[in-house]
Amino acid sequence: MNFLSAMFPVVRPVLHKLDAETAHRLTIAALRFAPSARPVATPALRQKLFGIDFPNPLGLAPGFDKNAEVPDAMLGLGFGFVELGTITPHPQSGNPRPRLFRLGEDRAVINRLGFNNDGAQAVLARLAARGDRPGILGINIGANKDSSDRIADYVAGIKSFGALASYLTINISSPNTPGLRGLQSRGELLRLLEALGNARAKLQRPVPMLLKIAPDLNEAELDDIVACCGEGRIDGVIISNTTLSRPALRSSHVSEAGGLSGAPLFELSTRQLAKFHQRSDGRIPLAGVGGVEDAETAFAKLEAGASLIQLYSALVYQGPALVSRILSGLDEKLAGRSLSAIVGSRSATIAAGEKILK
Repeated sequence: MNFLSAMFPVVRPVLHKLDAETAHRLTIAALRFAPSARPVATPALRQKLFGIDFPNPLGLAPGFDKNAEVPDAMLGLGFGFVELGTITPHPQSGNPRPRLFRLGEDRAVINRLGFNNDGAQAVLARLAARGDRPGILGINIGANKDSSDRIADYVAGIKSFGALASYLTINISSPNTPGLRGLQSRGELLRLLEALGNARAKLQRPVPMLLKIAPDLNEAELDDIVACCGEGRIDGVIISNTTLSRPALRSSHVSEAGGLSGAPLFELSTRQLAKFHQRSDGRIPLAGVGGVEDAETAFAKLEAGASLIQLYSALVYQGPALVSRILSGLDEKLAGRSLSAIVGSRSATIAAGEKILK
């Protein structure tokens, strides 16, 4: 157990007495002093997707390290990859505080942060200062709230980060920027992907491009997105962002506006993951996000069709030791089988409504 994991049980009660955003900022500040280390590489969990060699499939979801302040510290916890952002072309403060809420009884979080970030230039400077340190870093890009041309904002993100990112994620599914989810409609999405494809083609290297979608889409909308992602327009899809729905919750703050993440999102996001895998015939690599909090939930994402897995909210409640527990558990659950043999092995039955966790 590393120092951060050992200290978490001691500092958690203190952090959880503070409001969630203050506690998060203190955590980021402390992580600046954490030693760098390589991600955990387990032979059975290695795989190559869209030209990237992933040492393991477990990644840190965006939102934790919005501004690329501590990517190497997070890689040092064992994550196979870290996704930064969401980053917009220009700095923006986001929505008024309070805007981040713990739902402890539900092991969940509600946020309405609103793409608060330092802007592309500040993040570029931090990434450039890393030099050639190893590690897979995805960059999640978005549009400024007051932008008059959101497609142009995403094109700017491609141009800004194309040379530094291991991959780029196109975030059109945040519920906290008014009108943003409208870019998931078929006509708007095709326009966006055409513009991004043209921008990517002008880069010196063909950086992989992933699309992050909402969990609240109906089946016709899923079909439209599958159709839009074909013909090489997108290299992978991340399922899913936070939800506007409110499953049965017990905690206070349940009435707060914003996107819900954590354990209550697991059922919805995993079902959508399986449906997308079925609709795309497994042709598009998928990342499963939403409610991953142990090896069982992580393995279920793989069975539903994910090749990669991301988490964030569970770290709030379980701390950094969670990463090694999940990776060890996945290794045991494979029991000598290949990772590719597991991916999507239950997508048909999960999509049809079978109980996800047995």
